[in-house]
Amino acid sequence: MKIKVLVIDDSAVVRETMTQILSSDPDIEVMGTASDPVFAIKKIQAERPDVITLDVEMPRMDGLSFLKKINSLAQPIPVVICSSKVEAGSENAFKALEYGAAELILKPKMGTKVFLQESQIRICDAVKSAYCSKNKIRKLISSRTPFSSEIQPKLTADAILDKASPHMSLETTEKIVAVGASTGGTEALATFLKMLPIDSPGMVIVQHMPEHFTKSFAERLDRICQVTVKEAEDNDTIVRGRVLIAPGNKHTLIKRSGARYYVEVKDGPLVSRHRPSVDVLFRSASRYAGKNCVGVIMTGMGDDGAKGMKEMHDTGSWTIAQDEASCIVYGMPCEAVKLGGVDESVSLKNIAEAVLKATGQRK
Repeated sequence: MKIKVLVIDDSAVVRETMTQILSSDPDIEVMGTASDPVFAIKKIQAERPDVITLDVEMPRMDGLSFLKKINSLAQPIPVVICSSKVEAGSENAFKALEYGAAELILKPKMGTKVFLQESQIRICDAVKSAYCSKNKIRKLISSRTPFSSEIQPKLTADAILDKASPHMSLETTEKIVAVGASTGGTEALATFLKMLPIDSPGMVIVQHMPEHFTKSFAERLDRICQVTVKEAEDNDTIVRGRVLIAPGNKHTLIKRSGARYYVEVKDGPLVSRHRPSVDVLFRSASRYAGKNCVGVIMTGMGDDGAKGMKEMHDTGSWTIAQDEASCIVYGMPCEAVKLGGVDESVSLKNIAEAVLKATGQRK
């Protein structure tokens, strides 16, 4: 059974291009298009879509007002925002998340058609992710995926750095934390980080998010948390009370020089179909921190981070997974559990306490 999608955009070129992109996936069917939300409402009344793709700036009714309206229904329809109006620092982006957007895709103001064509995999994955998360399909694991299509190739962290020896031993230093999240992670991370005290262990986070959006996401978290939160920059030191968010479209690695931990921010191919990749962060943690690091894997679709968490576990890191009941999508944590890389699974509200206990700040 295909996922039925309604495309809403005031640009005829975008509607045509999105239709071509989505229709190329055997699991997706474009049931119709609309030039604005008013036309869309009539189409929805005639036939209910499984997912809506939505622009923000449109005539008669803006996309955010329509999004809010859709999510106030007894049975909301998952919405993927695809707009040039959700850039870094934009209130539109945060309003979209607040109003219940399942995914955000930032498109450029110029060259939109080419961008959309080059982003085919990401757009189709966003639609599938939106459909799954809103329909409570939690165990999205590669061996039992509800979708027939497989995208190749799928690179591992080997494309960025070599695997650590499982028998390596590092001198004890300050404990640090590595965290990975995807679908549902923006709000889950806010819940987790708000519970941390000001002197919490230094932390590096990969949250799958568009380029330019991670800076404003970090700034938003910084305003509501006791810890300092910033977008990671190359050579930033990992210190107590600071959380570094991996920038969109860049891999972020943990490195060590003596007793100092710092991050390396670099380009590279997609790993586990993502950049930044949780697998890359976790591989670097296992290689350069080992037992001095705590790993946390949170809500998210797919399996990015599962192999990396197993590597962390094998080099002595304490590893924590968000439990199924509190995940929006129990994909990434489920995969990590399956591989035997998780020491404990806890609910979202208890992750902060588990991290503090694992790093010696709580008994």
